[in-house]
Amino acid sequence: MAHLVKHQSKYRAITNAYYRGAVGALLVYNVTCRQTFDNVERWLRELRDHTDPSIVVMLVGNKSDLRHLVAVPTDDGSAFAEKEALYFMETSALEAKNVDNAFAEVLTQIYRMMSKKAVETGDDGSGSVPGKGETINVKDDVSALKRMGCCSS
Repeated sequence: MAHLVKHQSKYRAITNAYYRGAVGALLVYNVTCRQTFDNVERWLRELRDHTDPSIVVMLVGNKSDLRHLVAVPTDDGSAFAEKEALYFMETSALEAKNVDNAFAEVLTQIYRMMSKKAVETGDDGSGSVPGKGETINVKDDVSALKRMGCCSS
């Protein structure tokens, strides 16, 4: 029993470090595999247990190109997202459909949330939040992520 507790405490320490400072998350499930969608609730609970309540979360149903194999209808994903106050989008990494849009939307919502926090706290803009009128090129950010090996199709 002590051995199990020791491993749980190591897991908790890793988990806390992993989530520390997160301002956005994509919860991705496979639309052709119901089990992945059923696990989303557990992942969302873990995310909310370890992050700031204002974190931006998008639920993403991937493999939308496989319409003939769908096990999770769009309405199920949309209803869950609405119930949990999440953003929602279906994507196809294979066809590169909505992948950039999902990242761009999360980045846009993070920017809005950070800007709102800066206004509420009276931040003078010297922090990490871009100033009013400053252009943010989301396409460049997504392209940089792809070059680093993330999100390649």
